[in-house]
Amino acid sequence: MQWRNLYRGFFMGICDIVPGVSGGTMALILGIYENFIKAVSGFFSRDWKRHLGFLIPLGAGMMFAIVSLANAMNFLLERYSQETNFLFTGLLVGVLPLLMKNSHGRKSFRPVHLLLLFIMALLALFIGGAAQQDGGTAILELTAQNAWLFFIAGWIASMAMLLPGVSGAFVLLLFGVYQTATNALSVTNPNLPVILLVGSGVIVGFIISSKGIRYLFHHYPSYTYAGIIGLIIGAAFTIFPGFGNGSAAASTFAFAAGTATAYVLSLKQP
Repeated sequence: MQWRNLYRGFFMGICDIVPGVSGGTMALILGIYENFIKAVSGFFSRDWKRHLGFLIPLGAGMMFAIVSLANAMNFLLERYSQETNFLFTGLLVGVLPLLMKNSHGRKSFRPVHLLLLFIMALLALFIGGAAQQDGGTAILELTAQNAWLFFIAGWIASMAMLLPGVSGAFVLLLFGVYQTATNALSVTNPNLPVILLVGSGVIVGFIISSKGIRYLFHHYPSYTYAGIIGLIIGAAFTIFPGFGNGSAAASTFAFAAGTATAYVLSLKQP
């Protein structure tokens, strides 16, 4: 068992419940992104047992963070929205040097790569903007008529979780099920139908998306990195809150702390 993945999964889980930062981004910062995609993809193959040592502690850490901190994160975003979003904006900015290093962008990027980067940045901006605009239109109750929506939302959100820069929580907001899904994780009063519907959608999305992403990294690495860099840049612009709704000093410190943390951790990567 790779027990270090417990804390890695914990940090990834925190990101996955925040509308704006992807767990995939944290996997990049921690230097396990490609191994993460390989393990998720391999788990749904004949060699699934070989990947359990990587995935079990990672999944345990993620679930612990999601269940234990979902309400706390909602509190921080409600009471200290500006400072919290500055922190996560810093994390996104801080991972960019690592991505440029891994992509060998200065040597390999051509105009077509820059075009792809720009398109993916616009896509992240569109998803984030739509989620913020429609976030108030929440589906607060599971019914027989909207059950399919929870499954589809989980499916699309899981695809976003695997891609750095695109937040699965943003996708849940876009579908209007974010509040219901996070409330369903209550330790004292869990909503099992909601958990099962969203969870089954997440599993289906993982099966399809992980294999697709692994294929792209293997056959088109420079294009894949260009797309991911674009998603990161778009996500950073999306969640950047600006000043005016919190402490400017605390927000500036949070941004610097997030950037420095991501950058320092990335220095440890090969």
